[in-house]
Amino acid sequence: MGKVLTQLGDISVEQFLAEYWQQKPLLIRQALPGFESPLSPDELAGLSLEDDVESRIILENHQGAPWQLRKGPFDDKAYQELPETNWTLLVQALDLFVPELKELREQFQFLPDWRLDDIMASFAVDGGSVGPHYDHYDVFLLQGLGKRHWQVGQSCHEDSKRLDGTPLNILQEFQCLESYILEPGDILYLPPKVAHWGIAQGDCITYSVGFRAPSQGQLLEEHFQSLAENFSEFQRYEDPNIAQRAHSHELLPEDVERVRKILEAQLKRSDSAIIDWLGRLLSEAKYPDSFEQAENTSIIPQQLFKASDARCLFFRKDHQQAQLFINGELRECPLALAIEICESECIDSEQIATQFEHTESGVEFLQWLMRCGAFFEDDEE
Repeated sequence: MGKVLTQLGDISVEQFLAEYWQQKPLLIRQALPGFESPLSPDELAGLSLEDDVESRIILENHQGAPWQLRKGPFDDKAYQELPETNWTLLVQALDLFVPELKELREQFQFLPDWRLDDIMASFAVDGGSVGPHYDHYDVFLLQGLGKRHWQVGQSCHEDSKRLDGTPLNILQEFQCLESYILEPGDILYLPPKVAHWGIAQGDCITYSVGFRAPSQGQLLEEHFQSLAENFSEFQRYEDPNIAQRAHSHELLPEDVERVRKILEAQLKRSDSAIIDWLGRLLSEAKYPDSFEQAENTSIIPQQLFKASDARCLFFRKDHQQAQLFINGELRECPLALAIEICESECIDSEQIATQFEHTESGVEFLQWLMRCGAFFEDDEE
């Protein structure tokens, strides 16, 4: 299942990227022919009982409320009290726990891997829905079990009104432009800000392959925070040789100019500084507390297995060297090695060590892979 897709139904990946990606919806009948859900409804519910699994239940028209949101982890009693219709269970980041879904994730590597956030599953009983809404990210909706009726609506914006009295981002107005019934193996691609509404026709499971897109505000916030961490308390605003003021409460143009110069000086960062910051940011783990760093790295096993939640990416410095980013950490290494680390699920420690001029450097590199939580002695994490 892990082979990277080259076709999406009748169109090539190249055509999809040129004509649909981030532009308009696309229904792909039998994008994954013969696809069978790797999880049953009971197995999905079982995962929602775990403390380290993010889950939610959404109910419609229950106990006098038009919409309700309940957050996991749940227990058996929570499911016993649910009605027979009109509710949905959402479970996040299943690619961290289910090998078949990690393989599904790999099929979408015709897109930047750092953009792929996670794979979420939505189990719904008959009539179950999360309401008409839009997302800020691209999503491939893969039908895994049963049938779901999808309606695709208008493009939304900041002023699109949402329902009051609910934490859910449900639109007040929804204009259905297209309507589809999805069956197992079908995929509906939706770009950001396109309204959509899926309603279960009987019990069904839909897998959402979601691609994150950091907001510009988030990027700026992270950027300036990283800058601020590098300043000492001795670096301060300075205004030597100022003139006496007629009004002490007045903010003068020269005051503004001094601050502007401080800000502009920091915005003129070198490419290498931006690469360093961005690589660390984009490789940060989705759930930083979920992975365990190896405490003892004095003994390095022959084989090391990649952690399911390890985030890896590299930047090509030249034809031979690369910057390798893993879980927010950075190391420089040979380009071929960086590619191997990012694309391999299992590595041979002796073979890795031989790619360094000095054995000590190879051993230190392997110890770093273990310390940052990227690789473990075996795959029983």
